[in-house]
Amino acid sequence: MPKFVELWVYLSATPLFGLTATLMVYVLAQVFYVRLGQAAWANPVLWSVVTLASLLTLTRVDYPSYFSGAQFIHFLLGPAVVALAWPLWERRLELRKRWRALLAAALAGGVAASASATLLGWAVGLPHEVILSLAPKSVTAPVAMGIADTIGGVPALAAVFAVLTGTVGALSGRALFGLLRVPTSGAGWMVRDFALGTAAHGIGAARALQVNADAGACAGLALGLQVLLATLLIPLIFRLI
Repeated sequence: MPKFVELWVYLSATPLFGLTATLMVYVLAQVFYVRLGQAAWANPVLWSVVTLASLLTLTRVDYPSYFSGAQFIHFLLGPAVVALAWPLWERRLELRKRWRALLAAALAGGVAASASATLLGWAVGLPHEVILSLAPKSVTAPVAMGIADTIGGVPALAAVFAVLTGTVGALSGRALFGLLRVPTSGAGWMVRDFALGTAAHGIGAARALQVNADAGACAGLALGLQVLLATLLIPLIFRLI
């Protein structure tokens, strides 16, 4: 037992702890998710966050020590987002036919997501920095952090809002589409997955990829358009107002 304690103290103080803990927890959460038939409530991202947060709290490991190892995984977020372009390239002919409608839908969805969050934050009296951090909540976390920093928000808080938004979208998307009676046949899948990628960015796109490659491609397109539009428009709009 004393040797185990010494080993734990050593690991918790090195980058190896954050990297190993993150990988192990996510792999176990993914196994759990698959065995439950990919139930929405068993989303591996959600339970990985809950488990890691509980582990850090119980072991009193501070976040900077954890992130010194987890940053290697954080770095891979960028390449993972870029990799979503491959399914789009395979379906480029279909996308060319619908580019006007897709661009209009992405713009409308992005405006609704950002405006509703900032207006709600303003209505309930949130601090100015928090409201600015809410603006890019429907953009994937690395990009949301950069946008928040540009407009005067808190990058770390923007990342939290982005992860929460993606998780809630992935968990509730199927039920909401059912309530709205969005069809699951024909163009209905495109509507569902484009909306999921627009509102829930990378986590929503990952959920769509578990359905099929076409669904993942559509969600990936929505994610890419949100990144592009948000990067260009959010800083410009906040400078004007």
